[in-house]
Amino acid sequence: MDANQTEFANPFGMDPDCENCDELCAARDRVVHGYGDVGAEFLVVGERPTAAAERNGIPFTGEGAGVRVQSIFAELGFVRSEPDATEPDVQNVFFTNLTRCRHPDRDPTDEEIATCEPFLNAEIRMINPQIIVPAGERVLRELAVAYTTRSPDSFDIEAEHATTIRGRGFELVPMRDPATMTDAEADAFRDHLRENVLSRDYRQTKGRRSR
Repeated sequence: MDANQTEFANPFGMDPDCENCDELCAARDRVVHGYGDVGAEFLVVGERPTAAAERNGIPFTGEGAGVRVQSIFAELGFVRSEPDATEPDVQNVFFTNLTRCRHPDRDPTDEEIATCEPFLNAEIRMINPQIIVPAGERVLRELAVAYTTRSPDSFDIEAEHATTIRGRGFELVPMRDPATMTDAEADAFRDHLRENVLSRDYRQTKGRRSR
C-alpha cells in the first residue's frame, strides 16, 4: 500500500453521486468506484459491478466472481484477507470496472461505457500500473482500442485467457469472466501470473516511483 494512502475505497475521491447515465442512475443502488493500492503494479478491470459488489460498494467482492478473484490474488500474495471479505486487505493490486453502476436487468451499453471512460482513464493515469488484467472479453476489447496495436475484433478471450499481451507501456494478462470461470481456468491464470509474470522483471515503463 502506498505510504501516503489512507483509504482503499475510492482513494482518488471520484464522484460518489455521479448522475451521468439516466438509466443506470435510476436502477442502481450505489456508485462503485475503484478499490485498492494506489501504487499498485497490477490493475484488474471488470465490465460492471456484480450484485454482491454493489451491495458491498467494492468491486470484485462477494459471492461468485468476487470470491473467485480474491482467492486467485490471495494465493499470489496480493490479498491478505479471506476471499469473502467485504473490505479486502490488499497490496500491489487495484480493482475497478469499465462502468461504475449496475443495471439489474442488462449489461451496460456502449454509450454508458464511453461515459464512464474518464473514471477508468484517470485511475490508469494515476496508478500507472505495469500489468492490466481485463476480466472478460468485452473488457479486453475495450482496452485494446487504447492500449494495444491490435484490432479489438482480433481478440478471443478463450484463446487469450492466461496469456500475456504487450501493450503500450505495460502488459495485459486477460482473464475469462470470473463469474463463469472454471477451476481449471482459474488455476491456469494463477499459474501464468506466477510462472511467467512474477518470476521475471515485468516492469516496462520508466520513471516508476520507488516503493
